[in-house]
Amino acid sequence: MRLLVVLLAPFFAAFAPAVEPKPPDTNVVFRNATIYDGSGGKSTTGDVHIKGDKIVAVGNVGKVAGATEVNAEGLVICPGFIDLHTHCDSGLTGKTGRLNKNYVTQGCTTAVTGNCGSGPVDAGAFFKELEDGGVGTNVIHLAPHNSIRRAAMGNANRPPTAAELKKMTELTDQAMKDGTYGLSTGLIYNPGTYAKTDEIVALAKVAAKHGGFYASHIRNESGALLDAIEEAILIGKESGCRVHISHIKASGKSAWGSSGRAVGVIEDARKRGVDVTADQYPYIASSTSLRATLVPTKYREGTDKEFVARLDDPKTGPQIKADVEKALGGREGAKRIQIARYAPNPKWQGKNVTAIAESEKKEPIDIVMEIERNGGAQIVNFGMSEDDVRIYMKQPWVATASDGGVQTPGATVPHPRSYGTFPRKIGFYAIEEKLIPVEAAIRSSTGLPADILKLKDRGYLKPGYFADMVVFDPKTFRDTATFEKPHQYAAGVKWVVINGHAAIADGKYTEALGGRVLRHPGK
Repeated sequence: MRLLVVLLAPFFAAFAPAVEPKPPDTNVVFRNATIYDGSGGKSTTGDVHIKGDKIVAVGNVGKVAGATEVNAEGLVICPGFIDLHTHCDSGLTGKTGRLNKNYVTQGCTTAVTGNCGSGPVDAGAFFKELEDGGVGTNVIHLAPHNSIRRAAMGNANRPPTAAELKKMTELTDQAMKDGTYGLSTGLIYNPGTYAKTDEIVALAKVAAKHGGFYASHIRNESGALLDAIEEAILIGKESGCRVHISHIKASGKSAWGSSGRAVGVIEDARKRGVDVTADQYPYIASSTSLRATLVPTKYREGTDKEFVARLDDPKTGPQIKADVEKALGGREGAKRIQIARYAPNPKWQGKNVTAIAESEKKEPIDIVMEIERNGGAQIVNFGMSEDDVRIYMKQPWVATASDGGVQTPGATVPHPRSYGTFPRKIGFYAIEEKLIPVEAAIRSSTGLPADILKLKDRGYLKPGYFADMVVFDPKTFRDTATFEKPHQYAAGVKWVVINGHAAIADGKYTEALGGRVLRHPGK
């Protein structure tokens, strides 16, 4: 095994990409593999030849002069996984985060950033930083509405002035010119939560002008789920954008069982010719900030200092506490909220709020208020039902996406989706549970997201397409990350090839920086 990796080293040398990178000296034929081409069709048995950064042939490949041959009998080969929804933005510019190892090791070759309305506003500068330092996966960026709104008017709970809307329009237009693929919103987060529909339509029109799409963490994923989906569809209709609903779910017990109705709303829109899709992570827990989960938006305007002052205000403070306690749902609700990251007291990480309250001899609401007074925390919220997760997963227009970020092993206890989304969907739900066919699970991670993004040369195993590929053992391709121990890399991946560079070669992680910034070509 080790000898094979050494022999292949010259073909798969690590490469720091430039705007127009030189292809690697790759010339490899994978033989006798089980091939899923990303289309959702049944598998075939055959060979895949890659040369430089492109796929040359798929099927029955004859002898190739000078090519290294890899016996892939018993292994699955498919396009590299495209994650439509990540929060890798800041992590990818860090020294170790550039490798994006927790994504590469689960077979991800392209990560979309700028989601939920947050991320770098200056896409051009972000792209330059990635290209100057190199990056482990391909990166696609979206114009982030929350960050754009904050740059134009701060964290204000009001409609924009004409001048502020003009500023937002200009920032969105520049981001699209720089190569972002569309506009993203996060309508439960500040300050985008204060935006009315017409503001979003105005900015989505800018994205549509450039051929971009509209991706939304919709305004409500619980009791008003259907209304929030309808708003997203309306924004698409009014702006001319394709519509994509991020991490579709039915969150909170009051919403359990509503996935079927949500699917019906989307199906009806699709029958009317509306281009609407969604993505999903295959878990029953979500993850975001404690504040966004429990604190009503009317209290979150302004700076953190102003927020804390409201908590201490003799009139407003008790109102906030009462509203947060209602959202928390008492001890039972607090059991479903697990602390993922809380710097002021790392010992609370990995524990639920009820358990923390019992150990501290306090009430759960008092723990929540203490956390909020000290800067807040990232949480994992066990708010979904398995039945709803499975209903969404069966839809042919629902892609697989993690909603995770760059992670390196440490003391925090984040959601395991950053390490295990793709092997969980394919290895557990498709191969073990047989909930959906393997070819459908692979399509949801490859050809479908490529179609949603309208990529012309990735997402499928086709001659002339870029050599973004995954080779895995179907018997062992599984997620190992758990909610208790999330910092565990996926198992069963034998090869990950990104633009012809082997990020994983014969099961060995190589630290190759073979990724590229993928700029939207515009109309």
